[in-house]
Amino acid sequence: MATTGLEGRSVIVTGAGSGIGRAAALRFAAEDARVVLADVDAEAADAVEREIRATGATARTVTGDLGDRSVAEKVVATAAEEFGGPDVLINNAGIMDGFAAAADVTDAEWDRVLRVNLTAPFLLARAALPHMLERGGGAVVNTASEASLRGSASGAAYTASKHGIVGLTKSLAVMYRDSGIRANAIAPGGTATGITVDADFEAHGPSVVMNHAGNVGRVAEADEQAAAILFLASDAASNVNGVVLPVDNGWSAV
Repeated sequence: MATTGLEGRSVIVTGAGSGIGRAAALRFAAEDARVVLADVDAEAADAVEREIRATGATARTVTGDLGDRSVAEKVVATAAEEFGGPDVLINNAGIMDGFAAAADVTDAEWDRVLRVNLTAPFLLARAALPHMLERGGGAVVNTASEASLRGSASGAAYTASKHGIVGLTKSLAVMYRDSGIRANAIAPGGTATGITVDADFEAHGPSVVMNHAGNVGRVAEADEQAAAILFLASDAASNVNGVVLPVDNGWSAV
């Protein structure tokens, strides 16, 4: 029987202070992995670290803007110095846009969303790969989105960032599969997290997106997404590489 094989492994989880990231961090800790919690919200990340430590598991927290190369490198360096890894990188941190259509997206919104949702995962992967290559393998799991599969789930900036995550995932899978490194992604549908949308719902983009909202179906719990992340990172998925797994109650099938 396949096992997770995660005991003792060094795992980075970004966006670990809340939502899917918190749920994933708790699941990895329950598998006796050693977890580096990365989040921009120091208070939230510290609370998750305390929660993990209370179970007897091991965690460390690094806070800061993951779109800053020095912060991304610090996260990876912490995993290497404290836990000898990283063996697993979970690029989960992300932000929503305001559902704005391309003609209405500001430079600031575009830059902010792409920086957090796409540049940060790239920076973390780039920093983690030399360690994984030296160790003879590893796993990367990125959080994409229903918006990475269609154009009607969000605004132009978020949709572009999540399509970019799919491209990054597949590039990593192809480039490093012969080195024992797997890269996969989940594509969550509607999920109960703390992410909010600041949008003018009378504007063109939000009105179009809301017109398709009836296809969402049941809203998932964060832990349901975390279960899929854990599977893709584990030895149970040892021959799964380059996959974008919808975790959306069939929304992508509609």
